Amino acid sequence: MNSVVRLEELTLKLDDQESLLLDKIAIALQLDKSEIVSYSIVKKNLDARHSRNILVVYSADVILKDLKLLSFFDIRHRARIYEPYVYTEKTLKKVPKNNVVIVGAGPCGLFTALILAKAGLKPILIERGQDVDSRVKTVDNFANNGVLNTESNIQFGEGGAGTFSDGKLYTLINDPRSKYIFETLVRNGAPEEILISGTPHIGTDKLRKVVKSFRNELINLGVDIRFNCFLKSINTTNGKINSIITGDGETIAVSDLILATGHSARDTYEMLHESGLKMSPKPLAIGLRIEHSAQMIKEAQYGVSSNHKKLGAAKYKLVQHTTTNRSVYTFCMCPGGYVVPAASELETVVVNGMSKYLQNGTNSNSALLVPVTPADFGSDHPLAGIEFLRRFEKQAFKIGGENYYAPAQLVGDFLNKRNSTKSASILASYNPGVKFTKLDSCLPDYVIESIREAIPLLDKKLSGFANPEAVLTGVETRSSSPVRIERSDDFQSNILGIYPAGEGSGYAGGMVSSALDGIKVAEAIVDKYQK
Repeated sequence: MNSVVRLEELTLKLDDQESLLLDKIAIALQLDKSEIVSYSIVKKNLDARHSRNILVVYSADVILKDLKLLSFFDIRHRARIYEPYVYTEKTLKKVPKNNVVIVGAGPCGLFTALILAKAGLKPILIERGQDVDSRVKTVDNFANNGVLNTESNIQFGEGGAGTFSDGKLYTLINDPRSKYIFETLVRNGAPEEILISGTPHIGTDKLRKVVKSFRNELINLGVDIRFNCFLKSINTTNGKINSIITGDGETIAVSDLILATGHSARDTYEMLHESGLKMSPKPLAIGLRIEHSAQMIKEAQYGVSSNHKKLGAAKYKLVQHTTTNRSVYTFCMCPGGYVVPAASELETVVVNGMSKYLQNGTNSNSALLVPVTPADFGSDHPLAGIEFLRRFEKQAFKIGGENYYAPAQLVGDFLNKRNSTKSASILASYNPGVKFTKLDSCLPDYVIESIREAIPLLDKKLSGFANPEAVLTGVETRSSSPVRIERSDDFQSNILGIYPAGEGSGYAGGMVSSALDGIKVAEAIVDKYQK
């Protein structure tokens, strides 16, 4: 019987052909190539620590004729016996007639619906925003004309906030279900390279098509998907959910309610709190977006190799501790991307980042964030974090000119505490537009001072980061949920039948972890009905 070995740390130079991997594998395993039945690449990363010798680093699954041929004495640090993981979808032997309702059509809600439908249930999926095609038009109208739709925007709608991002799939969570998530996305049109890339992304343009295909798959499985459908209130009996009321007044009987709302459903949090759902404030991070020339970032990362045909837009991930006792770190870095308007409430300004699949925009941007804790919120109320964030979003709206323009400042002016009046060599990509000003009053003093101290120090790690003509745009306040909805080990809240899930409930941080949490919640519901 053939045996599979997971082999890591295989390296090729940029100009090497991938066909050389077979030779590398044979050398690493100290075997003749004839003893290798086949191999498949399972991970591919770039090692650009030395710009004059950039390497492509691979992990591969190798099938051998006989495992006994291996000598693990010299190679055990990078070779191990590997059992391929295959996710098994649960199937109910007897399907109950109970109504299961999922709130939110982001990654968490979509994968919850998929697992439940595969098990034989017919969940109802409600989403306050629009289907993705209608949503794109609405988002474009806001960007081009400053007309904000508070029910369908970059935060709300089919696919969730990730639909208007880079479609990043990076995660540090080591859960074998991740493979199932990636394979599902590929089945619905995502690039196959995400299955092996060390920094996988789909791009907002391709992700929109993936989301539509995913929707059709769910419909074919019997999922009832309702757009423009808002969760207005819940009804309970003896501490258990029994029905919900939607925004148009419809009452839907519910046995299980999965809350996959995303992190910006502030009115929903308020309703749930008033209904007795236990929740608490949670730490998060706030800050600004910083934009550089994409070419400058590429040259800083790749040096003399920056124009190599195999190298696309460069990424970075930075962190810096400061004397304010707060760290500053980059987040949601968008190579060759754009700064986008991410507000979901009237008279607020929120910024985020977005890239297309090719990542070929003129600028690259990243959030520059500072952690804040509930102690900074000024209240111990469970929803204090919402008011904390809203205060600075409204301030940004005011400073930006009260027309949804974002306040912006050149890095050189920011570091020297002087107003900016116009752009220089790097043009701000944010639409509806920016107003050059001074950003100090847009965020708490400790956040501003932390960022001001960190930028020159980060420049030592990434040359050009403190470019005086780089653009800072505010404010970035939606990096994660300000609330955690409490749940027990069986994933239920204090109101039985309600399952808080995903990023909005405080249990995830990104597309993959949100999808993973949705799968786990769905599994718990299926297991409950299996008993």
